Amino acid sequence: MRFCWNFLQIIFVFLHCFHFPARAIRSDIGLPERKICRNTVQGRYLLSDDNGHVCDALSVDQWSRCCPGSGEKYSCQGCNIVSQCCNTYEYCVSCCLNPARTQQELALQVKIAKPVSAGTYASVFDFCAGRCRHSSESVVHENAYVSDFHHCFSLRSNSSGTLDGHSEARLNGINVVIGRQGETCNSVCKSKGLSCVPSKLLVLNKCEIIQKYMKCKGSCLASMGSDQPAEVAEDAPRHLNPGACLFTRTQSMLSCDGSHRHTRRLCPCA
Repeated sequence: MRFCWNFLQIIFVFLHCFHFPARAIRSDIGLPERKICRNTVQGRYLLSDDNGHVCDALSVDQWSRCCPGSGEKYSCQGCNIVSQCCNTYEYCVSCCLNPARTQQELALQVKIAKPVSAGTYASVFDFCAGRCRHSSESVVHENAYVSDFHHCFSLRSNSSGTLDGHSEARLNGINVVIGRQGETCNSVCKSKGLSCVPSKLLVLNKCEIIQKYMKCKGSCLASMGSDQPAEVAEDAPRHLNPGACLFTRTQSMLSCDGSHRHTRRLCPCA
């Protein structure tokens, strides 16, 4: 018994003199956090995720809900880049998610619906998924699409159809004339014994103004060209959205000399 007691004392002294610090549990070991994607659920065969990839429903990762990252990102397959309209919903969302085409700060200011009380989109993905769905803006006569490219994501100017007094006042003394197909505004105004006023093209370059003078078939789309503001001719190829009206966000392109063989211009003459 005494031997056991002496042995325990020796062990105690040994541990006291030679202290071994306790090792902490390593904090750098763990499973990497898995990203969970949001994706569209409208299509029967295809999906677009919030990374900008498109894939078929069977290829979606069952845990992350993401498409394989091997495909093209921000694909615009089947899209008209000028009008920003596509013939497939999923590729419309993918194309829209490209930061080079959709500015986040502008997209998050867009209202989900027309009423003043309507909220705004919470993310660029919400904006793209919402804008690319069919809407009254892509329909003519309430039961037919303007064209096959009826999934659109363009950030249009105010198209409420109401004219503010300021815009009307800026057109005082201006004759607004609709040109013939393929005609420049210089030619349009000259045929009336007038001259085109370049500074007033900016006033006309608004959907609510264009829709006052042109039919527009219920659609006013952002485009890019020196022939705008304009209306696409009825006999234009289907991918150009026949009957739709066009305005440009690139104001520096506005010109009295611009023309396009498939559009009729709206011209300010004086």
